[in-house]
Amino acid sequence: MVTIKGTLVGVIEGFYGRSWSIDTRLAYADYLSEAGLNACIYCPKEDPYLRRQWQHDWPQTKWLELQQLSKTYAERGIKWGVGLSPVELYRDYGAPQRAQLKAKLERLGELEAPLLAILFDDMPGNLDALASRQAEIVFDVCRWAPSAKVLVCPTYYSFDPVLEQHFGPMPGDYWRQLGEDMPLHAEIFWTGNQVCSKSIETSDLQPIVEQLGRAVLLWDNYPVNDGAVRSNFLYTSKLAARSADLGEYISGHLCNPMNQGLLSLPALSGLAGLYGSGHFNDDVLCRLLGPLTWERLSRDGQVFEQQGLSGMGQQQCQQLALEYAALPGAAALEVAQWLRGEYSFDPACLTD
Repeated sequence: MVTIKGTLVGVIEGFYGRSWSIDTRLAYADYLSEAGLNACIYCPKEDPYLRRQWQHDWPQTKWLELQQLSKTYAERGIKWGVGLSPVELYRDYGAPQRAQLKAKLERLGELEAPLLAILFDDMPGNLDALASRQAEIVFDVCRWAPSAKVLVCPTYYSFDPVLEQHFGPMPGDYWRQLGEDMPLHAEIFWTGNQVCSKSIETSDLQPIVEQLGRAVLLWDNYPVNDGAVRSNFLYTSKLAARSADLGEYISGHLCNPMNQGLLSLPALSGLAGLYGSGHFNDDVLCRLLGPLTWERLSRDGQVFEQQGLSGMGQQQCQQLALEYAALPGAAALEVAQWLRGEYSFDPACLTD
């Protein structure tokens, strides 16, 4: 088990597409507590009031849900927070925009959440002064939200060349400049050598830690399955191939789960095995997912993970969907809905 003083270990609900229900989010406070994990960040890409409409307030019903989440996680001793993605704010950060950001942070402050993430991911980055502009925003955030622990996702959050393919060439010396300009107490997210890294070793992290001049906060894109390719699969194997010797290179480890909240629990049991003080074993998963569903997943999990929907074919998917739909419980329903294509990737979600 890895021990990191003051570390954040848990989940970051940061995926595209169909997001979790309020019931699933509330239940995760208990799941994380039982697993011995300690952190959860709410930042689904589907919430427009965190992204394209970040300047606007949530409708009252949604705001009440956020208040309920903050209270519930505090009662369970789990550090909870919100991830704000002020889309391309760094391109025009004058007095009006600063006032809008301050007002949004004051509103978020009413939640009394201990965590606050500022997310610059999945935005165009072709701006020479990108690092210094983003650091300026984060300095203001730290000043206007002094009681929160501030976490930052850079625009280029991995060595993966796919980021420059989608978001433009990275400015020269971006990571070194970001590390120099960013407040020292702000933690910086990193996904590893790839956006969805198959493994993470100390040798993978040493280069970025040297450039940033600080340990990184792992944003682990496993078992997330929100993309055009990954939505074809369910990832129910335990998180693996993460070194148990990352301590000096990371300040925490958060996993981005699947669109299927309950079905993400087997994967997250691997995170609990690395860091958790609980006993999140197969018996616990059997109880949480339901004995019959857990038995079927033990039978079908490798097929779901390796062949996926396209590999199984329509007829097999339809047959399995009927089998899972006949089982009791919400976890079985998540499997049935996935088999019926109800979590299919929608490219429009990338243009929110």
